[in-house]
Amino acid sequence: MPAAPFNITTIYFLPLLTAFFIFQQSHARPRAPNSLVLGLTQSRNILPTPKLPLNSVRKPSETFDMLEPLREVRDGYLISLNLGKPKQVIQVYMDTGSDLTWVPCGNLSFDCIDCDDYRNNKLMASFSPSYSSSSFRDSCASPFCINIHSSDNSFDPCTVAGCSLNTLLKDIWTCTRPCPSFAYTYGEGVVAGTLTRDTLIVHGSTPNITREIPKFCFGCVSSTYREPIGIAGFGKGPLSLPSQLGFIQKGFSHCFLAFKFANNPNISSPLVIGDLAISSKDLLQFTPMLKCPMYPNYYYIGLEAITVGNISATEVPLSLREFDALGNGGMLIDSGTTYTHLPEPFYSQLLLVLQSIISYPRANEVEARTGFDLCYRVPCPNNTFADDVLPSITFHFLNNVSLVLPSGNHFYAMNAPNNSSVVKCFLFQSMDGADYGPAGVFGSFQQQNVEVVYDLEKERIGFQPMDCASAAVSQGLHKT
Repeated sequence: MPAAPFNITTIYFLPLLTAFFIFQQSHARPRAPNSLVLGLTQSRNILPTPKLPLNSVRKPSETFDMLEPLREVRDGYLISLNLGKPKQVIQVYMDTGSDLTWVPCGNLSFDCIDCDDYRNNKLMASFSPSYSSSSFRDSCASPFCINIHSSDNSFDPCTVAGCSLNTLLKDIWTCTRPCPSFAYTYGEGVVAGTLTRDTLIVHGSTPNITREIPKFCFGCVSSTYREPIGIAGFGKGPLSLPSQLGFIQKGFSHCFLAFKFANNPNISSPLVIGDLAISSKDLLQFTPMLKCPMYPNYYYIGLEAITVGNISATEVPLSLREFDALGNGGMLIDSGTTYTHLPEPFYSQLLLVLQSIISYPRANEVEARTGFDLCYRVPCPNNTFADDVLPSITFHFLNNVSLVLPSGNHFYAMNAPNNSSVVKCFLFQSMDGADYGPAGVFGSFQQQNVEVVYDLEKERIGFQPMDCASAAVSQGLHKT
């Protein structure tokens, strides 16, 4: 049956999303181009969330290693979710900075406010539950239902309607009603929908091997504000994709292709999930995961220093490796944030160090157009790219871990060479509102051509520079 052009959920949530839009327009500070959008939601529980029953989380013996291709686009990396029977393929962002996996629902009824940049975008495929024989609404007795409604989110429908979470907790073992609709916020965005269960098909680490995951729980979203494409949450919470698949005591790894491969359908970044992701990693340097009391489900690391060439930047604030009494601080590593963000005044001091070293002329008109703070006209003999003549940047993390950012991860060519020069811009940004939440963010652009390993069993994150295109070829993710 074709999806209805409008539904009750959409009618209910459009005023809620409109109110959110008005609130953001009147209260949010103006955003610079390419500014940060964080997936920090479901943070502090108002009431304790009940533990998941043993049969709702897959045991390690029931899991198998997975290899999923990630397609690079202009602002992130997409994973294809194969949902339902027959399967519907929906591309969503892979996001280590959130838990919930959600997809747009309803071909005609899905509504996205302030998403003009994505109109007619081929990525905006929608899931239709009515076309799947295995799809059903999650129950209010489900621990996932309690989890999605257990935050301090003021836009949650239960909060807006004045219903008590105690009611859900009281009836958790006997309730037969569908789980109430939810709202989930992402920085300046919000999504609204219903928790849905359906079959998820995943790929094994060997070719042509797949496995069905029954009753996978995800958000079926009918209305959003500034969130046009779905998300696969890779955080540590019970709703995240690794948690539901039984990998939360194992780990995963990714190797993001360089930006030059964006929108190339013939090559994909490898995402490995399971034992294969964390075994035989002796050559990697591992830094400990920090435990954030404010956002315990997300991945934090500690930054001790940054060096530019052989020059140490000014002293890194303690907030980038410690938390205050409320849980503010630390450096979030987030695949859902494009560029690395650093707090002030440290960010401005880093810019001064770069300016003192680099003598090339500034491209002020490019800075004004793009919003990036440092752009230079760099010599490019014969209009061909040569070895990088700009200083290297090294991140120094806790446990004596040093990561030299690969060439192209800090300064990036904004256009093709012309008249034997090319404009390169520094793709870091200042952290807005660093007094609340993380003090900084290690973004996906700076993780390109680096194997990043999330060892969840040992609570550590490993780094190793790598040619991710070669890694993709070796794992069969390059079409010839």
